Amino acid sequence: MATNATVLITGAARGIGLELTRQYAESGHTVIATARNPGATTLVDLRRDFPGKVETFGLEVTDAGSITALAESLAGRPLQLLINNAGSFASKAHSLDDLEAEAWLEELHINTVSPFMVTRALIGNLKAAGNSTVAMMSSKMGSMSDNAAGGAYAYRSSKAGLNAVVCSLAHDLADDGITVVALHPGWVRTDMGGPNALIDVQTSAVGLKRVLDGLQPAQGGRFFDYTGADIPW
Repeated sequence: MATNATVLITGAARGIGLELTRQYAESGHTVIATARNPGATTLVDLRRDFPGKVETFGLEVTDAGSITALAESLAGRPLQLLINNAGSFASKAHSLDDLEAEAWLEELHINTVSPFMVTRALIGNLKAAGNSTVAMMSSKMGSMSDNAAGGAYAYRSSKAGLNAVVCSLAHDLADDGITVVALHPGWVRTDMGGPNALIDVQTSAVGLKRVLDGLQPAQGGRFFDYTGADIPW
């Protein structure tokens, strides 16, 4: 990716999204950091630390009006990289016996539908960049081949659905010079991953950035982990 590219990251106020914002700003890129609360202290601190390199916008990824407002604010602005990072595992405590349809549908909306809607709204920006990338933050838990434990019905299905979105978008947007991939960030110590996860956010973000920095158009439609290894569908 060219020096001083523009990167848009959803769910940027904490966890992996926050660390990716830091990593890209440190590398000299301009980061459009979006979050439900763009005035979060974490983002205010990054704007201070990287003046002119971090811009914050409000975005509720499940709200069509919020997505439209963001797209209108960015109209005509080239976007070299879109990282759809915002996600939810609110169903973590639910089991086969007590998972409710409403909780399942909410997770599908956040994890599967919203990344598509955000991407579609910003296709003009991605096309304007000439050669751009869309990265969907998926999870190994969305892999059919890797499911050896069962459970997590809502989260697994939402990420498997997202992977299907990636495959279709990779085909549909290739002629526009847009490369689309799915990423597994690892099991990361965040609010979502919990304290017993295997890696910290910096390790994950450094690895993800390295994968994206080296990505080639021919690799579109694939599923990589933060080390660059292929993940089976």
